[in-house]
Amino acid sequence: MVGKIPVALQMFSVRHELGQDFKGTLKAVKDAGYTGVEFFGMPMHPAGEIRTMLEELDLACAGWHVPFELVQADKLDETIAFHKELGNEYLIIPGIPEEFRKTRADWLKLAQFFNELSDKLAEHGMLTGYHNHAVEFQELDGELPWDTFFQNTKKPVIMQLDLGNAMVGGVEVLPILEKYRGRATTIHLKPYSFAAGKDDPRAGYRPVIGEDDVPWHEVFEICEADGTEWYIVEYESDAYPPLEAVRKCLWAIKQLQAAR
Repeated sequence: MVGKIPVALQMFSVRHELGQDFKGTLKAVKDAGYTGVEFFGMPMHPAGEIRTMLEELDLACAGWHVPFELVQADKLDETIAFHKELGNEYLIIPGIPEEFRKTRADWLKLAQFFNELSDKLAEHGMLTGYHNHAVEFQELDGELPWDTFFQNTKKPVIMQLDLGNAMVGGVEVLPILEKYRGRATTIHLKPYSFAAGKDDPRAGYRPVIGEDDVPWHEVFEICEADGTEWYIVEYESDAYPPLEAVRKCLWAIKQLQAAR
């Protein structure tokens, strides 16, 4: 717990370690001080096995980045059964294939799809949401896709704002959080430095939390006021060994909170 909100790690941050030693990596994340984890992609193990590991390590499941294909009609029942057994209530879609998001009309169709998916998952005590990259903040047919999507989705559809990715997209993150109050049920704490990314945007991800340009204190204030349920750290640069990087990020969050 940091402040009022628990902190999880998006396991993509340590994906290579996870592939080599699944439970050992979960233990390392727990030992680093994280309260929960958010998984990604296709399942590596049966849901029951993962749940047992989490229970043994006293780690919570803070969500899963579920591929778009797994929430389509032909896969949805299987996906729901998996996450019910796992005990995960947050099914976050981490991006949409390009062929489904070429126009504003496409984003409106996606909004309707997510509204219907939200209703279906609600019957099982689950929520869905959307996680951004940078493309959602590039104007399309006169409007940002992010706005097209979230202005046309129901409030239960989680706005999982990835701070670093949004900054790469050229927007300020505080106005987004202010505009969509109460939608950031979970949020990705990803550091980004404009100076480091001046010539190569990918290089902007290299600094850890606290050495970057995210307005952390203001982000924390909004999230705490709005009832955010999980902070989720994601670090995806190779500037540090992955486990070292995520330890640095969590330490920095604690320092930032202590200074408030």
